[in-house]
Amino acid sequence: MADANPKHPSVPCSLREACASVGLPSPAVPKTHPPKAMSPDHMSNEPNAPPQLLIDADGYLYKATAAAEFEGDWGDGVIVLSTNIEQAKEAYLSMMETISRDLGSDDLVMVLSGSRNFRYALDPTYKSNRKGTRKPLGYRAMVDWLYERYPGRVLRKEILEADDYLGILSTTPGSIDRIVVSEDKDLLTIPGKLYRAGSLLLSQPSDANRAWLTQTLTGDPSDGYKGCPGVGAVKAGAILGKPGSPWENVRQAYLKAGLTEEDAILQARLARILRHGDWDREAQQVRLWTPSDEDTIET
Repeated sequence: MADANPKHPSVPCSLREACASVGLPSPAVPKTHPPKAMSPDHMSNEPNAPPQLLIDADGYLYKATAAAEFEGDWGDGVIVLSTNIEQAKEAYLSMMETISRDLGSDDLVMVLSGSRNFRYALDPTYKSNRKGTRKPLGYRAMVDWLYERYPGRVLRKEILEADDYLGILSTTPGSIDRIVVSEDKDLLTIPGKLYRAGSLLLSQPSDANRAWLTQTLTGDPSDGYKGCPGVGAVKAGAILGKPGSPWENVRQAYLKAGLTEEDAILQARLARILRHGDWDREAQQVRLWTPSDEDTIET
């Protein structure tokens, strides 16, 4: 999708500036759906303005479309799977209304995943376990509708997962109060505010780093990276609870398992959801984490 003009009047100042500060495009707006101008109140940068809600649109679109699927038995052994797009739209809007009400803000920004995840270049097997798994019927149609329903408020970067875009924006320095809205546990590895399962959580940097290194050790079957053999959540907690350097403790666990430091670094990169400092604005590339960044790790 083409990047929108960063000066487009439909993009709230706070969101436009956040994107610009990390060299990411402002929300894309399809040419066939011209955006409506925002009111001055919606573009406010005042400290007491309602929080900006960064929505994991991938997850909520999936839930809405999955709920709208219907399996019908036509008889004579013919079973048909169908969907009701209008029902999916209603389900999505209902979820957004609940989120807006719970968090006291209608400043919603929809974040979608791109199609060329940078992790595929690091490990061709990343998410390979999902090949052949279909999205619910109507998913692509709902993505198109999202741009129409929320003009100027849909973000997508081809090399980033939605999680990464959410992480970059939510950790961008500034005075705007932002809340990530997602059911994905991976967002627990990002410091800041997260609305998940009906609760508003505040993750300190030490909490986020511990969650990230835990996944570095345990791996994540749903994303297809293995972590350190023989290490589950309990053992990971014990490893990270040892005195000394958190990364050195992780590295030693990999060496003890017969693997290399390079293996540990790869798993850490696959597990790490990007933050503001992990994005190179000038080069428009990911800054891959290295052990030399260890001084940023607190657990």
